[in-house]
Amino acid sequence: MVVNFIKQLFGVKSTVIQEADPVTTEVKNDKFPGAFDPYSVMDRSSKISGWCNEETGELFKGFPVSESDVVLDVGCGGGENAAFCARQGAHIVFADIDQAMVEETGRMLQGTPARKIEAIVTDANPLPLPDETFTRIVSTEVIEHVADPMVFLKELVRVGKPGALYLLAVPDPASEAIFKQIAHPSCFEPPNHIRILGRDEFTQLVSDAGLEVLSHEFYGFYSTVWWSLFWSSPKDGMRPVGHATLDHWAAAWDALLKCEHGRLIHDVLDKALPKSQLVIARKR
Repeated sequence: MVVNFIKQLFGVKSTVIQEADPVTTEVKNDKFPGAFDPYSVMDRSSKISGWCNEETGELFKGFPVSESDVVLDVGCGGGENAAFCARQGAHIVFADIDQAMVEETGRMLQGTPARKIEAIVTDANPLPLPDETFTRIVSTEVIEHVADPMVFLKELVRVGKPGALYLLAVPDPASEAIFKQIAHPSCFEPPNHIRILGRDEFTQLVSDAGLEVLSHEFYGFYSTVWWSLFWSSPKDGMRPVGHATLDHWAAAWDALLKCEHGRLIHDVLDKALPKSQLVIARKR
C-alpha cells in the first residue's frame, strides 16, 4: 500500500543491496534469488492485515466498494487507495494538498474501469465539494498532520451521504513512541506529524464528529520494524544511503509468512505493535 510513497519520498529502490562500509554503495546481493522483491513483501503483509481484497471488493475488511459508489479519497498520497476503488468501477474523487501527488494519482487511475475520475488540489479547509455527495470516504494517515482534526473530520462528515461509510487511519501511538526517539526530528514537525492520537482519543474524535464507529482495527507490525530499521541506516539528510538491513528484514518476514503458523504470528504482532490504527464508521 505504501510502496510508491516510500519510493517517491525517499528514493528507495527495489534492488537488494549488501552490507557495506559507512559510506555505503548500492550493490546486488546474490544471497537473494533474482526474483525476490523486498517491497512486494510489504504489499503482501498489508493484504494479510485486511487491505485490498480484490475478491470481495473491500478496500479494507468491512469497507466494500462497488461500481455504484461515489468515493472521496482525501489525502490521496501516491494513489493506492484510489486505484483500488477505481478497479471496482466506482466514481472516484481524489484530493491532496500536494499537486504532484494528485497528478501522480491521476496517472495511476488512467485506464482503470472507474465510472468517473475527478482530481482536486485542496487543504480540505474547507473541501470545495457539495453536501451529502459521497457514499464512501477514505482518509488515511492525514489527521495527524492537520491543525484542527475536528474541523477536518466535520468537513468529511458534511460531504458524506446519510449512511455513508468512512475509512479513517492514523499512526498508532505505540509505533509513534518508537519513531519519535529514532526518526529525523522533522518527522514530528509541521507539515509532518504534529500530534499523536491515542486509541480511545481517536475513536472518541470520530464519534464526536458525528459518525458511528463500527470497528477499530490495528495493523502494520512489519512496517513498524521497517521504519525503525530505516532510521538506523546511514543517511544523507533524510534519504537512505544504504538499506541492506531493510532487505534482510523483508526476507525474514517473507520466510515467516511461508511458515505453517506464519499468518497467526503476523496477526498477533499486528495487534501487539501496530504501525497504524484504523476506524470504519458510518454517518448517522
